[in-house]
Amino acid sequence: MTILFKNARLLDNRSVYLSVCDRVISYIGAERPEGDFDREIDCHTSLLMPGLYNTHCHAAMTLFRGYGEDMPLDTWLTTRIYPAEDRLTPEKVKAASELAIAEMIRGGIVSFSDMYFFCNETAEAVIESGIKANLSRSLVSFDPAARIAGDARFAESVELVKNYHNAAEGRLKIDMSLHAEYTNVEGYIRDVAAYTKDAGLLMQIHLSETEKEHNECILRHGKTPTAFLNDCGVFDSPATCAHGVYLTDDDMEILAAKGASVAHNPCSNLKLGSGVANITRMCEKGVNVTLGTDGAASNNSLDLFREIYTASLLAKGTLRNPLLGKAGDVLKMATENGAFAQRREKAGKLEVGYAADLVLLSLDSLNTIPTYDATYTAVYSASSRDVLMTVVDGRILYENGAFTTLDIERIKDDFKRVCDY
Repeated sequence: MTILFKNARLLDNRSVYLSVCDRVISYIGAERPEGDFDREIDCHTSLLMPGLYNTHCHAAMTLFRGYGEDMPLDTWLTTRIYPAEDRLTPEKVKAASELAIAEMIRGGIVSFSDMYFFCNETAEAVIESGIKANLSRSLVSFDPAARIAGDARFAESVELVKNYHNAAEGRLKIDMSLHAEYTNVEGYIRDVAAYTKDAGLLMQIHLSETEKEHNECILRHGKTPTAFLNDCGVFDSPATCAHGVYLTDDDMEILAAKGASVAHNPCSNLKLGSGVANITRMCEKGVNVTLGTDGAASNNSLDLFREIYTASLLAKGTLRNPLLGKAGDVLKMATENGAFAQRREKAGKLEVGYAADLVLLSLDSLNTIPTYDATYTAVYSASSRDVLMTVVDGRILYENGAFTTLDIERIKDDFKRVCDY
């Protein structure tokens, strides 16, 4: 399908024509390009911007939205989430993943990174919906003698790679995932790290999310989680590290040197009382900082515009400097930096030859009038409710309240039927 967006206001406030052909952006300019198009869309009251990347998510945790509230992370996990997850089934994960994907598409998210269980079901939901994703099967090990040989969870990860890696014309990628340092033993960590490197895959992991986690690792190993995992080879593969609230300067230097990314999850970290990641310092140290929502159980939303807004304000407020957390920098975390973390080449920006992953955002909403500067409006005024259209690889997935690939009423009915917590 070929699409021409005309009178398109970009983040730099230019008004242009932008055309899409064969899944990529084929033209951006002041003059109308030659030729006919299957669709012409007038953007005269809208902002055309890159699609958003949610780089840390547990999609199927929409099942637990509102299920455990007002608790610290360790209590929340042990008393509410882990027991609930013991009752998960493939059917529940499929229904919950579909609901999450619909919420993300509606909010302008074109790709997400996920670690969870029953990943085949989430993979099928991704393929059917048209969204992009980097999925991983979360791995844990508690027996000191545990290794990957004969481990059923690891076997599931390998099978997932075999069946789904680069499926749906590359929209779906499979990563490896160690849940965290504190949920795994050293030998197992080393095995998974070696496999990931040898297979040329990416890694997802929770890292220094809480002070307790961070300090207990130092007591166990005499070093921070980042230093310990680095010694185990985890960062020898491109890694996305969720949270990073308690990273030291040395930790940040390790991650920067290894080309790892930190997925900042401001709303989840605040809600669980975990703290505030110092993304300003990370950026100064050269770390690729991205944004994530975490799961709906700890957020309770999959609205990345809310994360963008919160990340900017936290950077300013915690360091008492309004010049930090600049709108353009934080928006880049949600777009270009996210694409880099997922290792999606030529994606995350509006440039000719880049993937046609686009969001059309209303500048005619009550909360987006007036718009003096499009970037400031996108960061400080807009929300997911202002998304008019979401396009992935040149395919319109959502337009003016309607989904083109999803039967949203069927998805809601399926979810309500399986949600028995």
